[in-house]
Amino acid sequence: MSDKRVFEHPIRIYWEDTDAGGIVFYANYLKFFERARTEWLRALGFGQHVLRDASGGMFVVSETEVKYHSPARLDDTLAVTAELQSGGKASLTIAQRAYLRAPGQTDCLLAEGTIRLGWVDSTTLKPGRIPATVLEALK
Repeated sequence: MSDKRVFEHPIRIYWEDTDAGGIVFYANYLKFFERARTEWLRALGFGQHVLRDASGGMFVVSETEVKYHSPARLDDTLAVTAELQSGGKASLTIAQRAYLRAPGQTDCLLAEGTIRLGWVDSTTLKPGRIPATVLEALK
């Protein structure tokens, strides 16, 4: 992955990420996507605590659509990406992908999804407007 607009986060598969057979299926990819989105926001200076304390709001997942292609296995290394697809006044749509990354091999797509994040007031949990500084940093 070389597109500068795409945030990439490495994830190593540990035992707790797998089922009893040492395989990662559908549900844990959601967890990996969440990790990558969290690290992306942190890298931009917008961790959840910073957002809550500085702007009084936070992101919540309001919709997910994930397509599962193949399992990962114990000790695999994944590259999980996040890319802004669209940003509105109160929500973001993020495209995410998880690739198996092995030295000397082409990345293999394991799962992909579209995640919609809504902005809510951190006290009332009612929808609100995403701060302009956050939207600008993501573009």
